Amino acid sequence: MIVGIVGLGRMGAAMSQRLRQQGFDVIGWDHNADANRTLAAGGLRIAGTAREVAATADIVISSITEDHGAREIFTGPDGFLKADVAGKLFIEMSTLQPMTGRELMPQVEAGGAHLIDAPVLGTIPQVRAGTLLAMVGGRTENLERARPVLERMTRRIVHMGPNGSGYAMKLAANLGLGAYIQALAESLALGVKQGLTVDQMLDVIQEAPYACGWLKSKIDVLKGAQADMTLDIRTLRKDIMSAVATGALTGVPMPLSAGTLASLTAAVATDRGGGDLAELPKFFREAMLQSFDR
Repeated sequence: MIVGIVGLGRMGAAMSQRLRQQGFDVIGWDHNADANRTLAAGGLRIAGTAREVAATADIVISSITEDHGAREIFTGPDGFLKADVAGKLFIEMSTLQPMTGRELMPQVEAGGAHLIDAPVLGTIPQVRAGTLLAMVGGRTENLERARPVLERMTRRIVHMGPNGSGYAMKLAANLGLGAYIQALAESLALGVKQGLTVDQMLDVIQEAPYACGWLKSKIDVLKGAQADMTLDIRTLRKDIMSAVATGALTGVPMPLSAGTLASLTAAVATDRGGGDLAELPKFFREAMLQSFDR
């Protein structure tokens, strides 16, 4: 079986390495020539276009930053669907809006191919360890065909429903993460204004009922240490924007998410978007607090 991967950023590159280690024949491509060269130097077979990946592979994974890019990868001039894709299976693993999955599915099936959405919980360390959690939207028979590939990267696969359902679950999960980080940013900012130190507060917050694995893994970063990049601020901003847009289309008010989006947008606008999520509370304290100094 040949597995294709299009989108060789941090996640796609880690997936390609993991699948090669698991014995799969992998071919990849990214619009970024530097990414292609770097991974080719590491032994990954690189195609010339997304279309070539689709023509060569039996199963094609895509890991793309945003919805427009995902649509282009499928339907653009050198996209997947410009190849003969009859019988192929596409596993779309980006974090997209549910309507994007529902829009792409009939176009893929019109070419005789099949599509599932399978965004994941977890980042680079979980890819390398094969412990991601995949949330799948699509037909049951297509998920079963995808299992031999997905099982090499995951500890659990959850079938959420029809196409688009995996994206819906991922956005719902990321809303919680965004709200948690915003609440943490405000908590630390309030304490600092009252004369507490970040170290003092984090020592106590780690024992609070709402402490979680993410918090424990990011304590050093929250205290000012260099981040081991997992998910960056710009990407979470895109995900929260997608969730708010999806909510607007379906009549779900999202005042908390809109507030979180304001902080994330301010960070991106001041060139902090490439920072790890755990750097958002520091940015909030440095750039968003009102000063009463005269």
